[in-house]
Amino acid sequence: MKPQWQILVVDDEEIMCESLAAWLREDGYLVDTASSGREAVELAKKTDYAIYFIDLKMPGGMDGIDTLMEIRRLHPDASIIIITAYATVDTAITAIKEGAQEYIVKPCNPEEISLLVSRIIKVKRLQRENLILRKKLQRRYQFHDIICKSPRMLEVLELAREVSSLRSTVLIRGESGTGKELVARAIHFSGSRAQKPFIAVSCAALAETLLESELFGYEKGAFTGAAERKKGKFELADGGTIFLDEIGDIGPKLQADLLRVLQERSFYRIGGTGEIQVDVRVIAATHKDLRALADEGRFREDLFYRLNVIEIFIPPLRERREDIPLLAEHFVERISHELGKPVEDIAQDAMRLLMDHSWPGNVRELENAIERAIVSCRGRTLTADDFSFLRNNGAAKIQIPDNLTLAEMEKLMIEATLRRTGGNVKEAAASLGIDRSTLYEKLKRYGIER
Repeated sequence: MKPQWQILVVDDEEIMCESLAAWLREDGYLVDTASSGREAVELAKKTDYAIYFIDLKMPGGMDGIDTLMEIRRLHPDASIIIITAYATVDTAITAIKEGAQEYIVKPCNPEEISLLVSRIIKVKRLQRENLILRKKLQRRYQFHDIICKSPRMLEVLELAREVSSLRSTVLIRGESGTGKELVARAIHFSGSRAQKPFIAVSCAALAETLLESELFGYEKGAFTGAAERKKGKFELADGGTIFLDEIGDIGPKLQADLLRVLQERSFYRIGGTGEIQVDVRVIAATHKDLRALADEGRFREDLFYRLNVIEIFIPPLRERREDIPLLAEHFVERISHELGKPVEDIAQDAMRLLMDHSWPGNVRELENAIERAIVSCRGRTLTADDFSFLRNNGAAKIQIPDNLTLAEMEKLMIEATLRRTGGNVKEAAASLGIDRSTLYEKLKRYGIER
């Protein structure tokens, strides 16, 4: 989605003001106008515009330089362009000295204005992307940036902080979308291995043969298509941490291979004869009950005990509802910046709807819901109407005929969820509480077309 950049044009000459605003609107910008410096300052108090066009000479006791200074006080990083019909060297120097980015002379050339604005927006876009990236890095890598206040989550983070500098294997359990990888990254980047690699592998996303070569690498000629030697994820993570997501999905052979790595801290590449020693901390995650799988013979018991040295359980969002307002406000701030939409708040009726929803897809579903609401929002505040799809989800009833097998019931549930999300696999997966790769596999298995 193309970001909607906001611009304020300030000029006491109505024709000039509206003409400049019209040119900018034709280029796709959201433009407000003000006929005086005082009106401009009041608008700037409510909105942080990307660019301000300010006329130098204006009546009412507040000229362009005064307006510029007041706006700079409100928004130090504002991009301000002074426009005037009375160009002198002194006024140009004064304007630039007080923080104007450009100084242009009337009559304004529309093409020059378009090029100037385009250049400024390009810089602002890069600055915004860098800011978002820095926030993402902080949010993913530090404990204090994990958004929560519920006692249960604070206990989780305290335990994770205590084990961050240990070498011990960690098993993180929790439903899909609860933030298992986020906690794993925080453990790594808060510990003694922070300067070493953090390698994440989704065990559910690849077939077993592909996953084996991905984890352990292979030698040239090991199989058809192996044109050169390739290092595996364990080798690449040497000295750091490997995160094995959805560890409960791996097959018997890989379970045996992984057990050897945990016991011996060594392995062989596929087709290789040389043993490779590694110093890697393993953090595994699953939404399954590995102890129950071990009791059923579907997961090696010895591997389970090797993985379950330190267990961290992340509670589902429905069991820590006090975190919902914090998370929702955080997502609004971040996603509105990413999409370039001026959404700033969540109305009380919308927040009640969020608090009442069951969130089967947990934090991931909440994030997706906030993004969907921001995309459709036409104001600055998200209302209950923007989350009407959640209300529909809660009210939806699935008619289940008698004598259905579990697989047939699962197929019905998937089909109903896809209809509700308009065929959006990402939203459907979040609502169902499973990964997209798992949903795609089920779509193929049941022959469901989107």
